[in-house]
Amino acid sequence: MKNIQFSIEIHASKDKVWATLWEDATFRDWASLIDEGTYMKGIMTEGNEIQFLSSVNGYGVTSLIAKLSPNEYVLFRHNADTKESGQQEREKEWTGGTGSYSLSEKNGVTTLIVKIDVPQEQEETFRIRVPEALERIKSLAEKTQ
Repeated sequence: MKNIQFSIEIHASKDKVWATLWEDATFRDWASLIDEGTYMKGIMTEGNEIQFLSSVNGYGVTSLIAKLSPNEYVLFRHNADTKESGQQEREKEWTGGTGSYSLSEKNGVTTLIVKIDVPQEQEETFRIRVPEALERIKSLAEKTQ
């Protein structure tokens, strides 16, 4: 696994950026830029497991919400790679990795920092797609200000 980090400044409150990240419709919008058809299944509560799944191929990952401070920080620990819309485990690709989203706000501008562990063979793809997704998050969050 390779840990990679990205950040973006968004002219919106932390609350608005957080909502853009995790509300179903906006999550599906920006996450599909990383992996087409991605949606989230589960409830965002610390200690819960949540699944990130692709409606296109049924592949995904089951993650533990290891730490959660709403509107500020979330840390996901990837516990299992899945297939068949999360119903079966598959070869370990993301298992053991983490992903975190951190928000800080100053003068109405929120800085979003994303840190993710990615499999080596997917690093190049993620270095292209995650910045595109961050730009989409920025656009969505700023649009309704």
